[in-house]
Amino acid sequence: MELNPRIGPRHPKLAAAGFRAARWLAAKTMGAAGFHQLGSEFADARIAAIREKLSRGDTVYLAGLGAPGTHNSGVALVEVTRARGPRLIVNNEEERFSGNKHTTEYPRASIDAMVSALRGIGRDIGDIDAWLTSWDYPTLAGTLARSVLEELPQSLKLLRTTEAAGFESRRLEQMTRTPKILARQLGLSERVPLICLPHHDNHAWFSYAASPFTENGEPVAVAVLDGTGDQGSISLYVVENGAMRKLYCNDSMFDSLGAFYSVISSTQGGWTWLSSEGRYMGAAAWGDMNRASNPYYARLRNVLQFGDGGEVRINRAMANWYCDPFDHPYKPALTAILGEPLRPDQLWNPDAVLRVEDIHHRPDTRDRLDKAAATQLVFEDAMIHVTDHLLRVTGASRLVLTGGVALNAIGNMRLLEHFDEGWFAQAQQRKARLHLWVPPVPGDPGVTIGAAWLFAHLASAPRGAPMTHAFHCGLPPSADDITSALKADDIASERIGDVSTPQGRDAIADLMAFMVAQGGVIALHQGAAETGPRALGHRSILANPCDAEVRERLNERVKYREAIRPLAPMATLEAAQEYFDLLPGASDADYNAYNYMVLTAQSKPQARDKIPAVIHADGTGRIQIVREDDDPLTYAYLKALGRHIGVEVSVNTSFNVAGPIAQTPQQAIETLRRSKGLDVVLLVAGDGAVFAAWHGGERDSGRFTGWHPAWKSGRPN
Repeated sequence: MELNPRIGPRHPKLAAAGFRAARWLAAKTMGAAGFHQLGSEFADARIAAIREKLSRGDTVYLAGLGAPGTHNSGVALVEVTRARGPRLIVNNEEERFSGNKHTTEYPRASIDAMVSALRGIGRDIGDIDAWLTSWDYPTLAGTLARSVLEELPQSLKLLRTTEAAGFESRRLEQMTRTPKILARQLGLSERVPLICLPHHDNHAWFSYAASPFTENGEPVAVAVLDGTGDQGSISLYVVENGAMRKLYCNDSMFDSLGAFYSVISSTQGGWTWLSSEGRYMGAAAWGDMNRASNPYYARLRNVLQFGDGGEVRINRAMANWYCDPFDHPYKPALTAILGEPLRPDQLWNPDAVLRVEDIHHRPDTRDRLDKAAATQLVFEDAMIHVTDHLLRVTGASRLVLTGGVALNAIGNMRLLEHFDEGWFAQAQQRKARLHLWVPPVPGDPGVTIGAAWLFAHLASAPRGAPMTHAFHCGLPPSADDITSALKADDIASERIGDVSTPQGRDAIADLMAFMVAQGGVIALHQGAAETGPRALGHRSILANPCDAEVRERLNERVKYREAIRPLAPMATLEAAQEYFDLLPGASDADYNAYNYMVLTAQSKPQARDKIPAVIHADGTGRIQIVREDDDPLTYAYLKALGRHIGVEVSVNTSFNVAGPIAQTPQQAIETLRRSKGLDVVLLVAGDGAVFAAWHGGERDSGRFTGWHPAWKSGRPN
């Protein structure tokens, strides 16, 4: 079924007028409730006061707030000085404390933990100079109104499905009362004024400022590719001489690469939004990733229309998620290509979910995998189209990619492969290649940081130091926290060492490597947790990458997850270079772009034989390079693995079971209870004390109690 494309809304003038009216009205009503946009009298006065404070050499504290109603609520605390610029103290994600993944709830526990961190450095809530929100809420109100008015009357259903873009209407109402709720929580007599920072500006400035790209007179391009922001879903910027300038925003919630991928991955893969995207990216590796032979690619390509100026618009003759994203997301023309979409009541149904394990006994599985591959290919085309325009118009060779779409690690790799020296010779008539950086928190857990970083910049603070690690969620547990969590009849435990000295750290690292070499699956819980969706050595499950069966064992007995999801390789830089083709465009700051599992790399020929557990079906690995200065214990563990198994590479997957990454020692022990195949959890206290916990009583496998004395007997005295 071939139809002429329909680009843009039915009622653009009505929608534009509705946007302006709703934004104006929201600014008035929310201003009275304690929300202040940039450019308001209150915001200008606060920026001037902080600029003055910094000029005197005083230290400023800023809180970035992810309020209720939008996914991944939380709070960040940032310290700012004139000498160093902003420094992140904590970035607390509410899901880690509540256990509700991608939660939209008011971030009460995150704020309590942030206040504890503030008091831990000798400060208190009165020292917070400004509270910043991660969304410009009046503009968001205008965008929601515009989205409903664009396609009247069919789009009226959006009023009943505001969760479509990661919003929850009931909690959006609670968001409007946040200044009062926050005051009550903090014990203040007056409501807390909040300054609204634009969502994509937050993404863009923080992601640039934290990048390893130096200010050398060359421009840096910044692309925010998102599910949606408060004004649009694609925003492009350039940074020149330390100043950021917005070049473009598509002013659309649904002309969105994030929405395209979320809708198709959910309705074809069988998972809900925010859970489907990474799984579908993993599934694509088993499909036909050749544009010439994939049976769905050429027709599916028509869903996105590529225009001048890097524009990407959905074809509204095929897509219907701009009107009815859940119940009827496809028009007949798209159904003719992909088949009927899975209904909301079918999601997570074991009979509906895409499983690569079914490829030999369910005839539709091969087709479903090819559809996943086609979706990934079209998505990559769109990323390349946007980036091509941005690099041409800015003349840049350095790109910061951020927004939730930037979590597609395969797409990120494709950008580095595509924009090579040949492209630059043709497009910019010079010898160069793309240099790419993606922050460890490109999605919405990062905009709390971004709001504070951007506000510091507006108050004339320096840019700040580049980011090298992501260990900022919560605080390290105390020994008392750990021993309290270990008081359980079904858990056995023992204090096994101390990592506060190099000798003690190396001993624990060697024990970890010894157990992994014996086939052990261990979890490491140390320090502050990672901020962002990837475990990077502070809340990780670790295993032997040389064991070809470890992937199945981890998926079936430890994580209880689908086989389509790859396991990631954690490696020293030297090992990463030995087993993977690290692309030159990721080489800034010694291949810093590979620090956060946001970029895949093609494996070298010897890798599949040597480290099969961390090589995906397409021959790639989503690498994390570990640096000694950032994570001494995990680095020492990798070096010890080199002695025990011959490679400084480990399986690394997040320490969780069907929920958020374990934040607290209590959550770590609960995760141990739920995971029958996890042999031992090592919990490291803030003072360096290390405790081992394993299944007690009838569930004790005897593995740790056998390994520990065997390891000690083999150690030199």
